[in-house]
Amino acid sequence: MTDKSELLRQLRIERDERPAQAAPSRRWWWVAGLLGLLIALGLGALLFLHAALPTVQAAVAKPAATGAGMEAGTSVLDASGYVVARRQATVSAKITGKLAQLFIEEGVHVKEGDVVAKLDDRNATAALLQAKAAVTQAESTLLQAKAAAADIAPIYARDRKMAAAGVISATALDQSKANYDGKQTDVAVAQGNLAVRRAALEIAQRDLDDTIVRAPFTGVVTTKNAQPGEIVSPLSAGGGFTRSGICTLVDMDSLEVEVDVSENFISRVKAGEPATLKLNAYPDWSIPAYVIAVVPTADRSKATVKVRVGFKSRDPRILPEMGARVSFLSRPAGGNGGSANAAGVTLPFAAVQANAGSATGIVYVLHDDTVERREVKLGARNGDEQTVIAGVSPGDRVAVGDLTKLADGAHVKVADRS
Repeated sequence: MTDKSELLRQLRIERDERPAQAAPSRRWWWVAGLLGLLIALGLGALLFLHAALPTVQAAVAKPAATGAGMEAGTSVLDASGYVVARRQATVSAKITGKLAQLFIEEGVHVKEGDVVAKLDDRNATAALLQAKAAVTQAESTLLQAKAAAADIAPIYARDRKMAAAGVISATALDQSKANYDGKQTDVAVAQGNLAVRRAALEIAQRDLDDTIVRAPFTGVVTTKNAQPGEIVSPLSAGGGFTRSGICTLVDMDSLEVEVDVSENFISRVKAGEPATLKLNAYPDWSIPAYVIAVVPTADRSKATVKVRVGFKSRDPRILPEMGARVSFLSRPAGGNGGSANAAGVTLPFAAVQANAGSATGIVYVLHDDTVERREVKLGARNGDEQTVIAGVSPGDRVAVGDLTKLADGAHVKVADRS
């Protein structure tokens, strides 16, 4: 019995010992698997975040030229505007009439006094003939009145002598004097009537001359507004079917550029200072120019001041209403009234985020793979370079790229500039 009990005890499984030995092994695999998963997720997140970082290029701030070392021709301000003609006119007839002949086309050069068009002159010619006939009639009337006055003059003189001798009565003398005065009045009336007829003749002649439309100055026809057979009038009488102008004439020697400059920068522009401009149609062509005048009034709605810029040389490629960009230049060092750049640094223009209507801007300074947002004071712009007067030191590395995606302290990827 004892042997059986001992045998059964030996065959009994000890359940408390096996879990105690297997539990540490299972926990180790769970921990190892969890750590591996966390490491994989971390690496994936790092790769994703790195790929999502904005990519910028680095540019180094260079010392800017100052005072005596600055060269002439540095841009102190850029502005956009349009080519305009100071002298242009809509050519029209002085009278209302039907256009009979047209002698111009767009692009034709005309000189002052050249015939541009002719109106139907039949009515004006008839009126002129009528006025000439009226003058002839008035001249004949005047001759008749003078002859009658001359005939009655000796009769009146004789009557005066006879009245003095007592041959005729005073009543007869008075009647003779009345007849004499009447003839003299007829002469005066005939003379006045002749003057009126001659004035009417001059008006009729001018009306006939006004049927010929001439160029008021030398220039180029830019638009043709009427065709033969249409009614033209300086007053647009007759409704929408009446043309108020025949053509537009532009004096190409009067072309200039008008630009609107922000009030914050107008102090950089002075009359007589040099400038260069580029037409939008010819972006690689730099045209020498100069400031004609700063118009002494501001536009309150746009907070700008108008500046007139003239061309130093003329060229047939320059046309009215062309878009243009003007660079106002500094004078040579030591010149009177020259606009010199203040000390600072030069950066690529793409590295500066300018504030609209202000002389300040934003740059992002690179610190390894992070950026620092800085507000800077802007100076002159020269081509693709921007002078920064304050806020950046020489040697600082700044971000170049899409600055709208950056923020203070943001991480970036820095790519080499090609």
